[in-house]
Amino acid sequence: MKIIEIISDEVAYPPKFGSPTSLALQYGNLIFISGMMPWNLERNVVVPGDIEIQTRQALANMDAVLKAAGSSMNNILKITFYLTDIRNKQVVWKVRKEFFGENRPASTLVGVSGLVDPLALLEVDAIACKE
Repeated sequence: MKIIEIISDEVAYPPKFGSPTSLALQYGNLIFISGMMPWNLERNVVVPGDIEIQTRQALANMDAVLKAAGSSMNNILKITFYLTDIRNKQVVWKVRKEFFGENRPASTLVGVSGLVDPLALLEVDAIACKE
């Protein structure tokens, strides 16, 4: 098997902005998704200070990457949320339910002191599969 880089025109592509990372890599049926930030295509945080809109953007970015890989949010096996303020977890869970419904992948929620973009309130990474 070989490693395939996943690219989506709907998400800010890291190398375009000087980052040495990939959006996601596929190995066999597994898809490893890098940390999705609440960025628009210009790599700007959407609505600084609004955890609900930022969560929605980060998960929409993840959804776009999964679609580019021929998968979907329903195929996420493990997801990790990194929050700069753990008190925002209820809002994050609410938005998460919009994307996952009753699907419940293995999850971790971690409080962190900062992220690569100081205006970001969260980052989300995941491991998914293709059916």
